[in-house]
Amino acid sequence: MNSSRRNFLHLAAGAAALPAVSRVARAQGYPTRPITMVVGAAAGGPTDTIGRIITERMRNALGQTIVIENNGAAAGSIAHGRVARAAPDGYTLSLGHWGRTLSTSRLHACV
Repeated sequence: MNSSRRNFLHLAAGAAALPAVSRVARAQGYPTRPITMVVGAAAGGPTDTIGRIITERMRNALGQTIVIENNGAAAGSIAHGRVARAAPDGYTLSLGHWGRTLSTSRLHACV
């Protein structure tokens, strides 16, 4: 059997099997569940106020609930550490003062 015939048979077999293994990948709609914004400051402060303004606009744009969690302990490092350990799925955001916060390479989303 010559090489061109063998190549043709391989291509024909691959083309015949293609409909069986071919699937269209579809991304899941975002967001499908509530988003959490972790604010590295106490409630009622300027950072919290900015976070609430941002989340109100995000709620309107995304049509999804956004939960704000305030944690000003350790100048926001505890809050940002929680975000750094969160699943990298885009549902946990962080807001805080970066000048006094140690950032990590695993921080997934920053507003």
